[in-house]
Amino acid sequence: MTELTNTLNSIHCVAGMTTVGTVVEVHGPVVKIQCHPLPPIHQALVTATEKDSFTLEVYQHLDASHVRAITLHRTAGMRRGLSVFDTGDTLRVPVSPKYLGRLLDVFGNPLDGSPAPEPEGYRDILTKPLPLSETRASHEILETGIKVVDLLCPFIRGGKTGLFGGAGVGKTVLIMEFMHSIATLHQGVSVFAGVGERIREGHELWHEMTAAGVMPKTIMMFGQMDESPGVRFRVGLAALTYAEYLRDTLHKEVLFLMDNVYRFVQAGSEVSGLLGRMPASVGYQPTLIAEIAQLQERIVSTLQGAVTSVQAVYVPADDMTDPAVSAILNHLDTVVVLSRSQAGKGIYPAVDVLQSKSKFMDRHSLGDRHYSVAQAVREHLARHRELEDIITMLGIEELSPADQRIVLRARKLQNYLSQPFHVVAESSGIKGASVPLAQALSDCEAFLRGDYDEVPEEQCYMQGAMKPVHQEPVP
Repeated sequence: MTELTNTLNSIHCVAGMTTVGTVVEVHGPVVKIQCHPLPPIHQALVTATEKDSFTLEVYQHLDASHVRAITLHRTAGMRRGLSVFDTGDTLRVPVSPKYLGRLLDVFGNPLDGSPAPEPEGYRDILTKPLPLSETRASHEILETGIKVVDLLCPFIRGGKTGLFGGAGVGKTVLIMEFMHSIATLHQGVSVFAGVGERIREGHELWHEMTAAGVMPKTIMMFGQMDESPGVRFRVGLAALTYAEYLRDTLHKEVLFLMDNVYRFVQAGSEVSGLLGRMPASVGYQPTLIAEIAQLQERIVSTLQGAVTSVQAVYVPADDMTDPAVSAILNHLDTVVVLSRSQAGKGIYPAVDVLQSKSKFMDRHSLGDRHYSVAQAVREHLARHRELEDIITMLGIEELSPADQRIVLRARKLQNYLSQPFHVVAESSGIKGASVPLAQALSDCEAFLRGDYDEVPEEQCYMQGAMKPVHQEPVP
């Protein structure tokens, strides 16, 4: 019974638990349990063999004496007839400021090999969203030091941002740089939820964050790709619970990062299929919209602190009209689309400026100067894209002098909006750069005026701020 005792301690059960039933069927991660009385939906149950212990979450009441639950562990070794115990609560995680700097699993247990901190309390991962009267809206820009983001698709303090892109376009690296920015520019804390992460990705992220000096102000929680769909479905909510705790107790700037929201949707689809629900559009679960809303509606700011969310979203087949992608889009304030064509040109971060957008791109939120510069840069890049086919077929010499100037400036602006990152400086060999928004605006104004018309394009590539051009006075 040692394993059972450890399990009960890990999920913080009350004393005096009683046996509520026995296992009657095991189908992969789905377990049918005969119970009396029936535990509530989402109740956490535990059972154990001689070697292993298992945590289960109730998802369905089948009849007056049977429930169907999803295990949060591998079920190898589980068998019929095992006694099942009721924890008396839903799944909870231990909380304390000492969890900063740690790697955790969905139960709040350390994955980094160090002893678990002493918790100061526990929080339910399935808490309801705060009432509207307790939330706070914000129109204040959260500077990241990343030129293309701050200029053309700015983050809003307390807002939700999505990084959309296919595989290999740089979503995870961009998230790592945001974590670095929050820690260094705003002295804030970060909570990272790795949903369906490969162990290689998690290992690299941990060591790169440690090398960048960001880890002491970060909590990382992983539900790995080889774990039960129940774990991958709950790890985002468990990590969000830590973000809410840091918001409410430390009253600091909290950056909540999730990589990848699409894997959260996939885990929900797996759970739905295991429970026997009929799929809806394009094979997704019928509860898709409600499950995404359950996660997104809890990401709010209060008078005590702000939670700013950055979520990587895999786009299947680069199709932005996919039902899961559309459902996620409805909750976001800023959309950053990462383009494979930009990555192919070597422009990193590979942001597609013309597809990316923010709800706060207006004069009232940004101010006249920022809005005017951003619109002028977008117009130059849009005109360049319109003329690309003509340039490919006929050459730039066939354009009018005005269009030639726009194209040359747009190319330099595109190169200027690339940027070396701190978190990959060791592997890229290029020192990372952070550029204040005011400096980026000044540089773009100089490009648009023509101050850098004589500067070669390659001198604008992978730079931080541009060096001032010393021009001869006009006689």
